[in-house]
Amino acid sequence: MWNFSIAKSLSLMTQTMPFILLRCVVYFGIALAYVLLTGVGAGIGWGIGGLGDDGFQASATLWGGMAGFGLTAAVLYFLREYILYIVKAGHIAVLVQLIDGQSMPEGRSQISHASTIVKERFVQTSVLFALDQLSKGVIGAVTGLVQGLTSILPIPGMAQIMGVVRAFLRIAVGLVDELILAYAIRTNSRNPWASAQTALVLYGQNAKVMLKNAAWLTLIVYGLSFLVFLVMLAPAAALVYMIPGAWSAGGVVFAIIFAWALKAAVIEPFAIACLLQAYFGAIEGQSPDPAWDARLSGASKKFAQLKDKAATWVGGSPAGDAAVVATSDNADAAGGVRP
Repeated sequence: MWNFSIAKSLSLMTQTMPFILLRCVVYFGIALAYVLLTGVGAGIGWGIGGLGDDGFQASATLWGGMAGFGLTAAVLYFLREYILYIVKAGHIAVLVQLIDGQSMPEGRSQISHASTIVKERFVQTSVLFALDQLSKGVIGAVTGLVQGLTSILPIPGMAQIMGVVRAFLRIAVGLVDELILAYAIRTNSRNPWASAQTALVLYGQNAKVMLKNAAWLTLIVYGLSFLVFLVMLAPAAALVYMIPGAWSAGGVVFAIIFAWALKAAVIEPFAIACLLQAYFGAIEGQSPDPAWDARLSGASKKFAQLKDKAATWVGGSPAGDAAVVATSDNADAAGGVRP
């Protein structure tokens, strides 16, 4: 059915409770910022609108709320690298160690320990962010290759099946970049680009297994998220009622924001814990298949960019002692898992 243990994933979430709480603070803080600044913007618009008739005031309130919402989104856009570096990557680092049966060091906070690991692997936030973006681009090519391979099979209705798979993947692909980060941390690679190259090839050669697990997790995650959305509708509508010139669509928008916050803070870490189990289990003892490397190189320009960066990256910079690159590349190519 699937290749992960729900009980183990829940246990991992319990063991990483400091990160779950940090995620709750960060993501519900983001949701609250959206609500507050939207309300402030709507209040300013309502005040300005008082200079005109009722129609003008309603329009000004709406535009003020939209301006507050847009301002929040713009600020968070510039903070996305920090959130990835501190929150997501740090949590993944701890999850990887716990999956491998390693204990957390005594006398040191879990978050501090994870931050040290991430800084050792990715010296700059920009490196981690660039790696994250390139990995997402390559996964699209993996999806296309899997579709091409399955389309030649003489199975009735395969085109319709792959259409459903693509729809699932468009949602589930957001978690695949977490696997790439997890592989880099688990293999202790000093070359994050070479590690990502290996991780993506391993993902490609196990794509069918990973797609099956991604499909199940997509159903679980978005089913839970929809239930949360329904629960959040009532309090979100109450918040909208408090905004001057209450705007009818606001309840739905705020409910979506709060559902997203709970998904990112609690539901998504559960899905990541599940997917890490499936991925590490699938690649156990495997070496990268050169045929899949060639397929990805031919199908994705971003994969070619990633390989170029891997070839020139040494010791935290894109150029340097070639011996270090060779060491890192050989370590990554030696096998699927090296705790």
